Amino acid sequence: MRGEVAYATSKAALAEVTPTVAAELLELGIVLNTINPGPVNTGYLDPGTTDRSLEEIEAWRQATPFGRWGHPRDPARLIGWLATDQGVWVAGQVITTDGGMSLT
Repeated sequence: MRGEVAYATSKAALAEVTPTVAAELLELGIVLNTINPGPVNTGYLDPGTTDRSLEEIEAWRQATPFGRWGHPRDPARLIGWLATDQGVWVAGQVITTDGGMSLT
């Protein structure tokens, strides 16, 4: 994540601490997972609000496997599923839901 050292560091820290914190919370009956949502546009990639060049943003978008940014509803579906009885067996995981970006 060139140019995003602080952001990348904070994401890495969350990913690494997840198993330890999850184990401690599980003893209290709390299930913890961490979601890595990838490039989800919450407004920071819009032409009027971004601090990046529009050419850079467009090139990055075209390089995504689905040719689009994630929408907030994309990781929300996974989070919603984890909160159901069907997701109860998933604990202490870092789950990437990035539309295949980690494959490129």
